Amino acid sequence: MIKITLPDGTVKEYKKGITPIDVAKSISEGLARNVISAKFNDTVVETVSSLNEDGKLVLYTWSNTEGKKAFWHSSSHIIAQALEELYPGIKLTIGPAIENGFYYDVDFGEHAISEKDFPAIEKKALEIARGKHNFKMRSVSKKDALKFYKEQHNEYKVELIENLDDGTITFCDHDTFTDLCRGGHIPNTGIVKAIKIMNVAGAYWRGDENKTQLTRVYGISFPKQKELTEYLELLEEARKRDHRKLGKELELFTFSQKVGQGLPLWLPKGAALRERLENFLKNAQKKAGYEMVITPHIGQKELYVTSGHYDKYGEDSFQPIHTPKEDEEFLLKPMNCPHHCEIFNSRPLSYRELPKRFAEFGTVYRYEQSGELHGLTRVRGFTQDDAHIFCTPDQLHQEFINVIDLSLYVLGSLGFENFVAQVSLRDPEKPEKYIGSIENWEKAEKAILNAAEERNLNFVVEKGEAAFYGPKLDFMVKDALGRNWQLGTIQVDYNLPERFDLTYKGSDNEEHRPVMIHRAPFGSMERFVALLLEHTGGNFPLWLTPDQAILLPVSEKHEKYAEKVLNSLENHEIRALVDVRNETVGKKIREAEMNKIPFMLIVGENEEAQNTISVRKHGGEDLGTLSVKEFANLVEKEISSTLKSF
Repeated sequence: MIKITLPDGTVKEYKKGITPIDVAKSISEGLARNVISAKFNDTVVETVSSLNEDGKLVLYTWSNTEGKKAFWHSSSHIIAQALEELYPGIKLTIGPAIENGFYYDVDFGEHAISEKDFPAIEKKALEIARGKHNFKMRSVSKKDALKFYKEQHNEYKVELIENLDDGTITFCDHDTFTDLCRGGHIPNTGIVKAIKIMNVAGAYWRGDENKTQLTRVYGISFPKQKELTEYLELLEEARKRDHRKLGKELELFTFSQKVGQGLPLWLPKGAALRERLENFLKNAQKKAGYEMVITPHIGQKELYVTSGHYDKYGEDSFQPIHTPKEDEEFLLKPMNCPHHCEIFNSRPLSYRELPKRFAEFGTVYRYEQSGELHGLTRVRGFTQDDAHIFCTPDQLHQEFINVIDLSLYVLGSLGFENFVAQVSLRDPEKPEKYIGSIENWEKAEKAILNAAEERNLNFVVEKGEAAFYGPKLDFMVKDALGRNWQLGTIQVDYNLPERFDLTYKGSDNEEHRPVMIHRAPFGSMERFVALLLEHTGGNFPLWLTPDQAILLPVSEKHEKYAEKVLNSLENHEIRALVDVRNETVGKKIREAEMNKIPFMLIVGENEEAQNTISVRKHGGEDLGTLSVKEFANLVEKEISSTLKSF
């Protein structure tokens, strides 16, 4: 007999050789019908794998991330079989699950594939799926595995196998198809009821541009056709909300090939919006005791060697800037923290002066590959709402709590209410990924976990996701379309203070090492604006939106009154403009709707006679006739309902 421990702590005894699906049946037939993947002692196993020792078993359904991963990985096998049957002689390489769906990299040889071929591939894949073929894993010797793929003239699989140890190689079979695979499948192909090829793209073998270019076939699948339909509708809505599209339409930012890829240019409306975001955070930071600093856009290479950033990120930086002085090199700033360490070091400090909270909207530069650039979400020059807190070990807990509170205020004021906090810890089995002592890491990790618990955050723990210098807490926010984004980060760091030899004089008159907290509630201004655009669909909170109202004169003779109202609105600090074009009011309203302007103020003969405005809200709601003061009160009330004081 063996003892199986379930996630709720229940321990059950079974005969050796029991399978995860049989364990599920022993719990309930309903669970067994829905189980599609399993993990035993933290290792992914098949639902029909024999369990022969005591251990912890987790059963996954479609509703779990791990269940989806197995579902999509299995679907990549189905697509691969369909492609082999439709395009004889192709060479398969790898086909993993990704965040949404899967892909398979294929060398199509003489064949060509385009969007017009997608329906035929999908049809063939569904035919295979309906066969309800079981996924079966088997171990294969290295010799036999190499023989199999050499006979198929598949040099890609041969290369993969040559890098594997004998005794660790497994194949997966279903129907007439065989693939080199580590495992992690659903029970059979019949569980896949809907499958869609999303697109194809070029991809170099092993990501090396000097190697063969393959065709990457992206797909997604679902256990119900209805779910695929809903997903495609969601994608269509996402396309409408694409920040690149909205940014152009709302005249917020642009890019120029002459300026350079990944270097955004902020247009007047975008610059004003960004300035309001910065002022919003500056006001909150001032109340929280932060001091603003400014640091240069470049620094000596030695600065980043000391911090460790050069060793970790040197390849992703722009090439060093050489000066006329021999052996003098500068780098475009990839991080703000080394500069802030030097500010802390600029004069001796006493424990009575701590904590020191240095904040900066600092622009940094990283050389992202051109294929990875994407609008504002992946750029080469971006501005972080960066701050670094230097405190005593005794102050760390409260300072971390304070930063959590500030981050929650920022997210709440901008409508990001649905989130999970992710506590990212080091991978204890890969110490080479990190700098600093284990003792300091343990202290830092404990501080974050304690703060998250005290603030009753809904949080998950992820091992191996820490920064190279310390653990962190990230806010994983769900947007209006249900997509997850990382917004805002807080990190505890015992290591940079050591590397920069930062000290303060304690109450015992001895030198002590401060603890450092890195934090950025927005993350970067560019990425935050992009996500905010897509979350709101361009309908920004009223306090933030570029134009809060637009005055629409019925005819030319009412323009003078419109200008008078505009002056009154400006006195109430309402951002407004007048549309004096020779167009109908109907057309002006339609264009104001397209431009996401919250309020349309129509002024004609009656309004001028009564010294009022007719107010129409974005979306079509008619608020009737109001005085300017009444409208100003309405605006103030709406802003105060979302933008609470910190």
